[in-house]
Amino acid sequence: MTSQRTRDRMIERLRAQGISNQKVLDTIRATPRHIFLDEALAHRAYEDSSLPIGFQQTLSQPYIVARMTELLLANGPRERVLEVGTGSGYQTAILAQHVGRVFSVERIRPLQEKARKRLRHLGLHNVHLRHADGGMGWPERGPFDAILSAAAPEVVPAELLEQLAVGGRLVIPVGEQGKPQSLYVYDRHEDGIEEQCIEPVLFVPLVGGVVA
Repeated sequence: MTSQRTRDRMIERLRAQGISNQKVLDTIRATPRHIFLDEALAHRAYEDSSLPIGFQQTLSQPYIVARMTELLLANGPRERVLEVGTGSGYQTAILAQHVGRVFSVERIRPLQEKARKRLRHLGLHNVHLRHADGGMGWPERGPFDAILSAAAPEVVPAELLEQLAVGGRLVIPVGEQGKPQSLYVYDRHEDGIEEQCIEPVLFVPLVGGVVA
């Protein structure tokens, strides 16, 4: 289930799908994805598919995690990164191995607590977790060099764009649930925001409120 051969096959699939950042590929190979799933699903951890983690949330497929991480890092190192939606903590763990600090917001406390234990187990101490409505970001800790959202709003929240530093990048899926969604990149320049539509995706919706 967790053999090196199984992980190597996953990495070869990612390369075939166009992931080219070798550091991202190495991190995904080395990070035990199975610990971010309940035991009953752990045997499926290295498939190229999204998997349920409870509370109508999912662990994104390896390709999406790799693609979003690659896009976030494309313009150079990032020191302060906001993650909207900690979820299982897997994307958080991948980010934490590439950036200075990750500030991750999760609205569902039981998911956050599981993620906290997993991140500690991996010895990732540069992650700061907050139980809050992720769509509002974490303004007290901004501005951020980069922001990654693990859930799709129907329109990009203005609060996230406002928390992006000049030179910063927002990687976010956008679109209504049940309708075509797309992955977008927003870059903040001195004179405004530049938008790029990257590719079709399918994400859970970004919703407001918190779950204790």
